[in-house]
Amino acid sequence: MLSPENVIANLRASSKKQALHELARRAAEQTGLHERAIFDVLLERERLGTTGVGNGIAIPHGKLADLKRLYGLFARLDQPIDFDSIDEQPVDLIFLLLAPESAGADHLKALARVSRLLRDRATCEKLRGADQPAALYALLTEPTAHAA
Repeated sequence: MLSPENVIANLRASSKKQALHELARRAAEQTGLHERAIFDVLLERERLGTTGVGNGIAIPHGKLADLKRLYGLFARLDQPIDFDSIDEQPVDLIFLLLAPESAGADHLKALARVSRLLRDRATCEKLRGADQPAALYALLTEPTAHAA
């Protein structure tokens, strides 16, 4: 779901919309899908309710018909931004999750796994302290992180 090239250590964005746009651009490079299609799906999901889940974390997600598999992209922002989060705190850790429209339960399982991982305060502190993509990737994929 997540590969080393899909980890961004210092994403620059000054707004939620700009962050989503930049994530959509990077996701388009990796998936071969059109950037606008990804961005539109993410914006549509945000209209339903914020994906800013609290504690500085956002998990924007959506389903796309042309996607072949689950796809994840993680970004640590260089500066926290307002994300309309449920706790009204700014966001600095974003995990983008894209799934094929046919994913069904796999999409929900992946969302639950990401949510569980990012609910762990120690993991989030380590993510905030790491400034290299390889270190972030290692933290996000270490087996102990998924045992929770």
